[in-house]
Amino acid sequence: MGTDSFRRFADFYPFYLGEHADRRNRRLHFIGSTLVLACVWQLASTGRPLWLLAALLCGYGFAWVGHFFFEKNRPATFKYPLYSFMGDWVMYADIWRGRVKL
Repeated sequence: MGTDSFRRFADFYPFYLGEHADRRNRRLHFIGSTLVLACVWQLASTGRPLWLLAALLCGYGFAWVGHFFFEKNRPATFKYPLYSFMGDWVMYADIWRGRVKL
């Protein structure tokens, strides 16, 4: 499902990083992912399902703004949903580790 051009995530990730070359886009992804974690925390704390909707809006909203306005490309989510989701979190961790510049 959605991984027809890439046999492994390790092959996809360099492509993913290339789709996030603009620093402003990476920053928006980082903000969105951080807000997703906060929403998931609230969901776990309160049990209110509205936090799941908020998490989706934060994650995809910030990322898609970055792609459409700064990167000027189509988010990889549309063609590679699973690998793109994985890429979001690997990039997020790589930013924290200093492997990807914010």
